[in-house]
Amino acid sequence: MRTSQGQAIHLKDYQAPEYRVVTVDLDIHLHKTQTYVKSKMLLVRAKGVDPTIPVKLNGDELKLLSVSVDGKELDERDYQLTPTMLTLGKVPKKKKFEVEIETEINPDTNTKLMGLYRSSGNYCTQCEAEGFRRITFFPDRPDILAVYTTRIEADKKDVPILLGNGNPVKKGAVGKGRHYAIWHDPHPKPSYLFALVGGNLDSIHKNFRTASGRKVKLGIYVEKGKQNSADYAMDSLVRSMRWDEEVFGLEYDLDVFNIVAVSDFNMGAMENKGLNIFNDKYVLANHDTATDTDYANIEAIIAHEYFHNWTGNRITCRDWFQLCLKEGLTVFRDQEFSSDQRSRGVKRIEDVRRLKSSQFPEDAGPLAHPVRPESYVEINNFYTATVYEKGAEIVRMIATVLGEQKFRKGMDLYFKRHDGEAATIEQFIDCFEKAGKVDLTQFALWYSQAGTPLLNVVAKYENSAKRLEIEFEQFQRPTSGQRRKAPMLIPQAIALFGKDGSEIPVTSTKTAGIENGILHLTKRSQKLIFNDVPERPIISLNRGFTAPIEVNYRQSSNELAFLALNETDGFSRWQAFQTYASRTIIRGAKAAKSGEPVNAEDLFLEVGKKIAEADELEPAFRATMLTVPGEGDLAQMIGKNVDPEAIHKSWMKHCAQLGKAIKDIQGPILKGLTIEDKFKPDALSAGKRSLRSTILKLGVIARAPEALSEIETMYFDANNMTDKFNALATIVHYHPSRDLREKVLEDFYQKYHLNHIVLDKWFAVQATKPGKSAVATVKRLTRRKDFSFSNPNRLRSLIGVFATSNPTGFNADNGRGYKLVADVIRRLDNSNPQVAARMLTAFRSFNSLEPGRRTLAQDYLKELQRQDKLSNDVSDILDRMLNR
Repeated sequence: MRTSQGQAIHLKDYQAPEYRVVTVDLDIHLHKTQTYVKSKMLLVRAKGVDPTIPVKLNGDELKLLSVSVDGKELDERDYQLTPTMLTLGKVPKKKKFEVEIETEINPDTNTKLMGLYRSSGNYCTQCEAEGFRRITFFPDRPDILAVYTTRIEADKKDVPILLGNGNPVKKGAVGKGRHYAIWHDPHPKPSYLFALVGGNLDSIHKNFRTASGRKVKLGIYVEKGKQNSADYAMDSLVRSMRWDEEVFGLEYDLDVFNIVAVSDFNMGAMENKGLNIFNDKYVLANHDTATDTDYANIEAIIAHEYFHNWTGNRITCRDWFQLCLKEGLTVFRDQEFSSDQRSRGVKRIEDVRRLKSSQFPEDAGPLAHPVRPESYVEINNFYTATVYEKGAEIVRMIATVLGEQKFRKGMDLYFKRHDGEAATIEQFIDCFEKAGKVDLTQFALWYSQAGTPLLNVVAKYENSAKRLEIEFEQFQRPTSGQRRKAPMLIPQAIALFGKDGSEIPVTSTKTAGIENGILHLTKRSQKLIFNDVPERPIISLNRGFTAPIEVNYRQSSNELAFLALNETDGFSRWQAFQTYASRTIIRGAKAAKSGEPVNAEDLFLEVGKKIAEADELEPAFRATMLTVPGEGDLAQMIGKNVDPEAIHKSWMKHCAQLGKAIKDIQGPILKGLTIEDKFKPDALSAGKRSLRSTILKLGVIARAPEALSEIETMYFDANNMTDKFNALATIVHYHPSRDLREKVLEDFYQKYHLNHIVLDKWFAVQATKPGKSAVATVKRLTRRKDFSFSNPNRLRSLIGVFATSNPTGFNADNGRGYKLVADVIRRLDNSNPQVAARMLTAFRSFNSLEPGRRTLAQDYLKELQRQDKLSNDVSDILDRMLNR
């Protein structure tokens, strides 16, 4: 399926494999530099395939030792070997035959962290998307499902733990201090789900009883001495398994389920069948090292990878174009799980905020692509927010359009029809059409059309007739390869409010396409008419974020303030205040750019104060409401000729004025947030900590003496990482005392420098300090002995967050931020191109910058493009950013 460098692969060219693999028997002898792999495959020729067609097996950086077919070793004349392919030109004419291949690999030098590599002395694998070809020659594509039996052998003293996919079959000694373990996975799976782990690990265990009474042994394996930090991950796993049974009727299907946490990992985690491998930052947690955000992420990602057991493993994707079929669907499932475990309203806001900050800019720039792309050069570059987050929103829209019961029927039909298969989006959609007895042909455009739809809305109210007319016009912006687009099916939940704050009941409507209270917009222009509306209403649109769109509906400051204080839908209440805040901060940025004074509207400050003191609202929601839009989000809303310095000045001024507005009520609010001395990661306690930190942050920015004093006390008296880190970040970023900033940084380092996960936070908090000095700070930090260019987490914590979360530093007007990141990408491209390419996406919105910065960024990108021997990963991103 993979071609030579730079050559695109197209969905329209998909062809079913000529040869399928039925069973795979692997014998793997682990060694630091000379791991021996013996693979025996039973191949079946597809019906109607000419026996003279050769067998093509993918490979990457493999040393071939021997090849046999049906027990007969081939000589070099019988096959062709290139750096990326082993082609067997002479194979038996019979339908079934065995191919046996022996290879040698070097885990120690595998800096790409794809295939088999070593992390902190332990062996582990990462095979998605195309890593299995770095272990042995194989038709490495997701539509070839086989039953795997894996024998793993290693030195018992150095590698006492041997784990594989499926169920344990046998283990024992083989002499000379070595031992082995055999694992068998009875469920056919694609090669990207293969996994093994070998190492000297500690572990915790628990038994789980499924709904039907089967006992499953659960295990979480961690580096030595870290098992006490794995309890929350185990608790999250148990809750995930129970939730999937109760909500989707899905039970686990093996006798064991293991998770292994490693410190060197390109991704967050991987759903290998029965053996999930995790970046350890998403497993290890205790109150002294993990923030509330860390606990929430662990809970969500543990759930996500477990949910893949059915939506990804039992039913996988036919080809990589269908990646959203497993990822978007599983993100939706983990979002629903977290919503049930925590606050549904706050969780919805968090998910939308993530979508708007990461996916909307993707849609608006040169890296825009459909949720199901039509082509790709490097599949690793399509593990994007569009596939994951927007993919999840599409599934959510299906649930909205069909309703809860029909959606569940569609999911049940999907599992019944396609269990054990490699499926497509068309097959997924068809299940909901059958279950809901609806035609989703137009809806399916969400998968094939790139870009964020814009919905223009105009409302007219006739007082004499008590009649409200709302006109909707949808607009799909052109994107690369898609200049003209068809109208989408856009579901819309709307509400009307009277001046007294109550919702106006709708007695009659005249429109086509309203079902279950949801308006289905299907045409470019559409009118909705409400009769018997007693007064001019205030309209709330896209409630609950029913569709991932931008809404252009001009509302006054008074109307937005009204919705922020009276809307009954939590998301829409938040969105109203976000819109109001964005509007006033952007207006201030324009003033700052022209040298005029920046001031927040009195009404904006009044609404903020009322939200802060609204004790009837849950603390987490109040904290979320008071978190004004980030500088990156504001830049995306401005869209062109963006000046990050002007945005920062306006953002700081508005936060300072909001902090002054709530100064007098800061004390009572903080006193009302009583939190038990013993740390609990539950949603209520986390919400109280979040509100406390938000109030103090605004106070520090406002230079309020009480806040300046309290934030210092909060740091040194904190009995948990959430309070300590939030205080650290606020002091380092906004406190006027340089002595205090240096003091807390040194204190934090001395306490936590031996914990690599917490040390990442220390690097990140300095990399995100606003201002031009950030470039010098980041350079200095790269020279420290505890910084490593080979560890993805450490790279992301310093270079990654600098590029994506420090607009004034990365976009310094002298271009030094661009040069710093471009130099790191150039250095990384040879050793870990996947991480290099993801870091490169920080430049995705460079065309929206003002001309000076835009030219500087483009120059560094072009200089990078001129480098010899760029990887597929990096050259693909560069080509799309510079040539679209």
